[in-house]
Amino acid sequence: MQLSIDGFVAGPNHEMDWMSWNWDDEIKKYVAGITEPVDLILLGRNLAEGFIPYWASEASKPEPMDLSFAKTMRDTSKMVFTKTLETNQWANSKLAKGDFIEEINQLKQQEGGDIIAYGGASFVASLINAGLIDEYHLFMNPVAIGKGMSIFSDLDNRLNLDLVKSISFKCGIVLLKYRPIS
Repeated sequence: MQLSIDGFVAGPNHEMDWMSWNWDDEIKKYVAGITEPVDLILLGRNLAEGFIPYWASEASKPEPMDLSFAKTMRDTSKMVFTKTLETNQWANSKLAKGDFIEEINQLKQQEGGDIIAYGGASFVASLINAGLIDEYHLFMNPVAIGKGMSIFSDLDNRLNLDLVKSISFKCGIVLLKYRPIS
């Protein structure tokens, strides 16, 4: 998850224009490394509406920004959590309409590779509150935006984390990798 240094994942009106995308090869390699073992992407409906079509389009361009990553994002199975969608319009994805805690716990028990969650903010906040995240990869962007959407603003209980790794990338982003402390 990309965050501003003051802890926001988007501005108050969902703005994301502050995120750094001038990624150097080292950060691209890191993201590819955490994505490679993934065989399921979890998405909230709001993000899925942009995420899935974007990566499908990017993977079909003659010169995408990163063809292998774009294909991975397009081809990896996706589970979209929604209360409002009745039909699924996206290839390689399924809708999850039941209790998300129950569904994700069942998914975590199945054989297979890693599961990665991408936002939106309220979906990730729900995963955090339910204790469903095993690792946090927080990409701190070198910008403060003052106000906005946070994945931690609605915590029901304090969340204690153990810092596993930190990396400062040349592009100015600092990765903080945490695991929850039980």
